[in-house]
This record gives sequence, structure tokens and C-alpha cells, in this order.
Amino acid sequence: MAEAAGSCDGVLLLDKPAGLASARALARAKRLLGAARAGHTGTLDPFATGLLPLVFGEATKFARFLLDAGKAYEAVLRLGVETSTGDPEGEVVRRREVSASDERIGEVLASFVGAQEQVPPMHSALHVNGRRLYEYARAGEEVPRAARRVEIASLRVLFRRGDELGIAVACSKGTYIRALAADIGRALGCGASLTALRRTAVGPFRLDDAVTLEALEGEAAAGRARLLAPEVLVAGLPRVQATAEATERLLHGQEIAADAHGEGAVLALFGAGGRFLGVGVGRAGRIAPLRLVSGESAPRSP
Repeated sequence: MAEAAGSCDGVLLLDKPAGLASARALARAKRLLGAARAGHTGTLDPFATGLLPLVFGEATKFARFLLDAGKAYEAVLRLGVETSTGDPEGEVVRRREVSASDERIGEVLASFVGAQEQVPPMHSALHVNGRRLYEYARAGEEVPRAARRVEIASLRVLFRRGDELGIAVACSKGTYIRALAADIGRALGCGASLTALRRTAVGPFRLDDAVTLEALEGEAAAGRARLLAPEVLVAGLPRVQATAEATERLLHGQEIAADAHGEGAVLALFGAGGRFLGVGVGRAGRIAPLRLVSGESAPRSP
């Protein structure tokens, strides 16, 4: 049973199940928590599972600070099989023999570690000329896509069972694991596609700390207790501790004097008692409020 809608502020680490779109997972969690406002910090494909940080209430104001965070995944590739979408939701378009040794696979994976250019797959939500790429793909159209700079921080083998290859990937934002799988298959000379994908980390958040929708259904009354404070979203920003007087000025939309933080630097602002105020921006020895929590909410310290 859902709680009555009301003040519900924070971040929920959800373990999204397979077969459920991120928007539907968000809608279910929003209902269970009785939240008035909700959003997510980046989607997972319906077939994928794992960590999906959801934001509620005042936390929605700061969700963008998690969009640039690095991510980690565990993926299963089917070597020798290519599908129309690069994942299990597509049709098989090509099969080839797999002859790569374990040693060769290790060499190929090592070659993908580091900064590189990656072409987004057609079956993705990226906008091109006002339409999402998957809309073109469903219409049987293929459009040119500009390569984007991504970085693979680490890439290692988890297991090899015949033509099935499990890998662990840590990467920058904007990295498409389906595209990475296809590139690995191309480098091995046999092609490849994803059969499973599980996100294990987003920035500082880990899948081990996530909760399932089923668990929320079973403990709806305690659902809000699982929320992390909104300020966890800005933990990577420089922290500014404001005096009581400066706090009042900030909450009234006024600039405050401060040590130099660099023109345009975005800062996490805290008031007396560690109260999270929001974020500000540095302006030549001053700080201007950029996005603040509302006066009605009661932010919590980490």
C-alpha cells in the first residue's frame, strides 16, 4: 500500500528488474513512497537490471550532478552472434564461428581500456535532428551518428563458458555497453551481442545498497526510511559552510562574500548544524545561490 502523497525528499537506490522500463520502475516507486515529485538520474534499458538511483522531492533539483558520474556494469556477451539491436531484444542478423582463444580475448579487452571514440548504437535514446535514434531504427532508417569521446577505466573477464563471455566494465558517462560489446566482437573477428546487462555502480552508489520493488511493496511503511539525503547528490562538489548571517542571505536569494573558488565554480552550500542549503556558483570572491532547497523541507545531514 502506498503512503499518502506529501513531503518525500531524497535518493532511493533501486535494483531495477529485467523487463521493466526505467520510467515504469520510477512510477511504481513513486506510488509506493507516496511522493509528489520524482525523477531518475539516467535510464537503464528494459532488458537490463541493476542500480537505478531515483530522486524524490527536493532531490530532483540536484539530479543533474549525478548524470556525469562514472558507472560500472557486469555484462554477458554471446560471441559469434549479432542481433539487430545488439542485445537480446533484437533479431539475430548474423552468426559466425568463434575461434578466439582466452589469451586473444584478454588482449582485445586490454586494447579497449582508456579514452576512445565510440559511435552510439541506432537503438538508443540519443536525439538526432529532433528524434530519438531508436525511432529511426524502428522505421528501418539508419542515420549518421557522430562518434563521442568515452573512457573505459577497467575491463576484465568474469568468465568464459564456450561462446558466452562475462565481463566487468567501469566506464565514463555516455558509454554504451551494447556498442562496446559489438566493438569487442568485431575486434575478435566473430561479432558479439549482449545477452544480459547489470549495472553495479553509479558514482559513489553501489548495487549492494539497493532495494527491489518487491521489498518496497512488502515494507511500504518503511520505504521513506530508505531514502538517502538529497545532499548525497552533490558530495563531489566543493563544500562551503555558511555562517548564520550568510545562510539567511542565501535563503533570500542574495550573494555572500566568500574566499575565492573560481569564477563559475559550482559549490555545495551548508548552513548551521550541517543543514544542506543547496548549490551556489562562485563569482569573483562571492557566491551566488544557484539552486536551493525549499524552506518547507527539512534536509538531513549525511
